Amino acid sequence: MARKPMMAGNWKMNNAIGEAVVLTQEISNNWWKDWEDKVDVVICPPFVDLKPVKTVLEFDKTKIFVGAQNVYWEEAGAFTGEVSVPMIRECGCDYCIVGHSERRGLFGETNEDVNKKVRALLGGRLKPIVCVGESLAVRDEGTTNEYVCAQVKAAFAGVDADDAAKCVVAYEPIWAIGTGRTATPEQAEEVCAAVRAQLAVLFGEETAQAMRILYGGSMNPGNVDALVAEPDIDGGLIGGASLKCDSFIQLVKAVMR
Repeated sequence: MARKPMMAGNWKMNNAIGEAVVLTQEISNNWWKDWEDKVDVVICPPFVDLKPVKTVLEFDKTKIFVGAQNVYWEEAGAFTGEVSVPMIRECGCDYCIVGHSERRGLFGETNEDVNKKVRALLGGRLKPIVCVGESLAVRDEGTTNEYVCAQVKAAFAGVDADDAAKCVVAYEPIWAIGTGRTATPEQAEEVCAAVRAQLAVLFGEETAQAMRILYGGSMNPGNVDALVAEPDIDGGLIGGASLKCDSFIQLVKAVMR
């Protein structure tokens, strides 16, 4: 089954509003309208940048999606510092990253937290980008596939096949994020294929084949071609290389096939 590629840029905690507007404008200026049918591109800036980024893209009529980097599962209430699904939807988001390794590792998010966020996003008509991945210790133990598939199963608990088909999974080996190290194409494909097999167990083969799986972990213009050539890798969740227009556009071009 042919899946439309995706390239998603996770800006993390970078770019104040002025910087975000400039970078978005640069990306928009390098966008070609005929790419719309070939690739989905998502920009995931910090919360404060969501509306300004969306405004630039709407003004330019550039078909690039906006995603948040995180969300809370309650719609409103006494949750100081959190942001709800209705809030990010009103900012113009179509997507939201959940379960990023930095959220899990630095802020103690659990598989159960990720599941609550997935279900809240789907209930609010937004599309989750669900991150899964292993530490170096897990890889050295030889239990990567089992560990990652358990994360997938937990993240999608209580989700039906129709809603699962709207989701994206991003495999991000923690040991390769921001380190300059990258999983080899063969290593990345092995895990992404295992993820797709787990999705087939949960939702059936047709749904699993329709869902997009991204690779996240120091993907850059130098290694993107080899990674996206693998049959179960449908694009990338990009950190550092998404903070420069030239490198991000190179990645977008590379994933179109």
